[in-house]
Amino acid sequence: MNYGKLAFTETIKKMQEEAGSRSAYDRMEKMSVVDGLTENEINFIGDRDSFYMASFGENEYPYIQHRGGPAGFIKVIDNKTIGIVDFAGNRQYISTGNISKNEKVALIMISYPQRARLKLYANAKVVNLEENKELYDLLKPEDYKFRPEQMLIFDIQAYDWNCPQHITPRYTVDEIEQVLQPQKKYIADLENKVKELELKLLGK
Repeated sequence: MNYGKLAFTETIKKMQEEAGSRSAYDRMEKMSVVDGLTENEINFIGDRDSFYMASFGENEYPYIQHRGGPAGFIKVIDNKTIGIVDFAGNRQYISTGNISKNEKVALIMISYPQRARLKLYANAKVVNLEENKELYDLLKPEDYKFRPEQMLIFDIQAYDWNCPQHITPRYTVDEIEQVLQPQKKYIADLENKVKELELKLLGK
């Protein structure tokens, strides 16, 4: 899974040469061969609650779509395959239609608190719900209200971690709540101590 060999076309290499960055990326290509996802990528993917997917349409335009769900809704099937249950939405079917004609997609997954961004090239496949019940049982999110429409399986061809520069840290309500829990407990403990002292002063 050498991201550079797949991403850097001859045109792109020429631009890198003109910009003075080609030698560095040439070394990266020679050193960055990894056979599938490592534990680092698997854990990162498993924690995500959304991602962006680019597909290519018959109109010769790329189409970018946001896919979201509960944290962990993207399942790692093995170190070269990930998948999701595709929830029912607005029924435009642009991504589905694009994939039916061209399986090649690009994914971007971001952790805003960690300022980390993972880019993936993949071949996508749409799987009907009735086609593989065991796969659906593996992919379906638990404790989440949704209406399944189909499944999307991604055969990963290459991936790369992107520069964190310009990623603004952002936090979900749940993430903020977790950070505030120790402070809230500390305040609650202080309030209880104040009540205890008030009762002692009142002789109760």
